[in-house]
Amino acid sequence: MDIKKRFPVAMLVKRPSLALERGTNPLSEHPPERIFLAPAITVAVAASMPILYLLQTRLPDGGLSLAFVPATLWAGGWWPGLLTSMFLHWGWSHVAMNAVGAFAFGPPIARLMVGPKGVAGFLIFYVLCGLVAAAGYSLVHPDSRNILVGASGAVFGLMGAAMRRLGRKKLGGLRALGDKRFLTTAGAVMAVNAATGLVGLAPGMTGVQVAWEAHAFGFIFGALLIGPWARLFGPAPSAFDSPDVLRDPEG
Repeated sequence: MDIKKRFPVAMLVKRPSLALERGTNPLSEHPPERIFLAPAITVAVAASMPILYLLQTRLPDGGLSLAFVPATLWAGGWWPGLLTSMFLHWGWSHVAMNAVGAFAFGPPIARLMVGPKGVAGFLIFYVLCGLVAAAGYSLVHPDSRNILVGASGAVFGLMGAAMRRLGRKKLGGLRALGDKRFLTTAGAVMAVNAATGLVGLAPGMTGVQVAWEAHAFGFIFGALLIGPWARLFGPAPSAFDSPDVLRDPEG
């Protein structure tokens, strides 16, 4: 088939130009959608991890003086390590896994919190999950002198919170803690987490012990905290909001 006979060149040039003059997409009746939809704060958190690790590698001791040692929490030692340890990592593989996790599970949580107040709420939520994860690990291993580093506890907090958003289309909708779908998904995640820690199957981290207990504490805390946190930092409810399920009023 001779395409030029069926579709003249003049037609192919003229129609798109008219569409462009009208400010519309010549190939569609609908305006183009943004490809990149992740909230800026989640991108910033994920991007900060490789940047901070690069700075960490330039420290004289590789940043180990800022790590968290569980036994020191009870001995009155370097307890600030609870906070500083979540900004350190053990290697590029460790950085990559946590950055991807923050980028994957952060957006549904960030979207629950709006404006500058929401940005602050997201960051505080993230940090609190990391603190509870490290403190929880020290409860299980109070005499441990192992070095604990990484944002995994905070990332698992985001994951636990995101699991409560499964299948919820309404902006502030969360699954109940006793919801079957949430419990099934959470149980599967925790089983994989425990297996990874006990068997030591973390990719690219040969010889490094995975603090799976810290992940579990972060996950549970995030799932518990997201309900009141979304109400505190989310948009004010409208008097005209419709329920998730519309039905005839009961007389």
